[in-house]
Amino acid sequence: MNKDQTNSQKKLLHGVRPSRIVYPILIGIAAVVYMLSKEVNGKTLSLIEFSWYSLFWLCIALIMMIIRDLGYMARLRILTDKKFSWGKAFRIIMLWEFTSAITPSAIGGTSVAILYLNKEGLKVGKSSAVVMSTSFLDELYFILMFPLLILFLDINQLFMTDIHNQSLWLDSLLYFALVGYLVKTGYFIVLTYGLFWNPRGLKWLLLWIFKLPVLRKWKRGANQAGTDIIESSKELRRKPFWFWLKAFIATFCSWTARYWVVNVILLAFLFQGYSITEHIMIFARQLVMWIMMLVSPTPGGSGFSEWVFTKYLGEFLPSAGVAAAMALLWRLISYYPYLLIGVFILPKWIKKHFSK
Repeated sequence: MNKDQTNSQKKLLHGVRPSRIVYPILIGIAAVVYMLSKEVNGKTLSLIEFSWYSLFWLCIALIMMIIRDLGYMARLRILTDKKFSWGKAFRIIMLWEFTSAITPSAIGGTSVAILYLNKEGLKVGKSSAVVMSTSFLDELYFILMFPLLILFLDINQLFMTDIHNQSLWLDSLLYFALVGYLVKTGYFIVLTYGLFWNPRGLKWLLLWIFKLPVLRKWKRGANQAGTDIIESSKELRRKPFWFWLKAFIATFCSWTARYWVVNVILLAFLFQGYSITEHIMIFARQLVMWIMMLVSPTPGGSGFSEWVFTKYLGEFLPSAGVAAAMALLWRLISYYPYLLIGVFILPKWIKKHFSK
């Protein structure tokens, strides 16, 4: 590898340095503290009763996150034809999640993920193919599940809340969800077309778009992305249906387990006896929340995620203060662990691969 390539990789990694965990932590905690300061009082705290029953369900919530990570690891092994061991797959997934946690949701960890895979032994073309395959499968999950849940629950149920006996049509959240879903659908269509039908046409489109004055300085990167797409397409079009089915099953298990975390957290404190329909509604609203987070400019959706949680899931909780407390607990289980694990793993990984 030449010096210019190494320097560009180091520059890319500089954007995901461990010190950047400070920003999402401060933003998220500040948002929760603000909401708690407005809503929490002695009566609010008395509504939260911790018991051995609560501990049991919180352990189940952690197990859900483990299932989620195992699903991602299994998918990575499938997409790489088991080139990576479970240990190496764990390391890559944790680095990938750490990168996603400290960058805005719309950016994610995709660009750096190619570098992670390449440094762990995959060629650049193969690394690009794997990363783009994960994007394809993730978007496929959202694009299929969102309309199915709307059909099952009705859009009025999904975007109307009843907080403290006051019905509220959440127009802003609806718009966020629609914009996020349209962005995801557009990206999925372009990615599918480029990967499986016309990769050279997609590269041409990218180069044409990046001729615009405001985007011209990134034209070189767009050219490399187009080349990666062409290389990825050669890899992916040879894969059989069974290969994609196994990868999608792993994707389905991973995302579904992640969404069940909130359901389990609410069960831990038994705020009410939720029916099956209510559980599906809670699950569906988390899917919509994740689509909304796509347009959040903050790292990992910090602040925005906690606010949406309290507004969008508040009707399933006895008060706004309790909703804010549950939002913090949700993030402690599903978000902050990746920041801590990444801080531990990333410096060692950089030292191992860039020490020379």
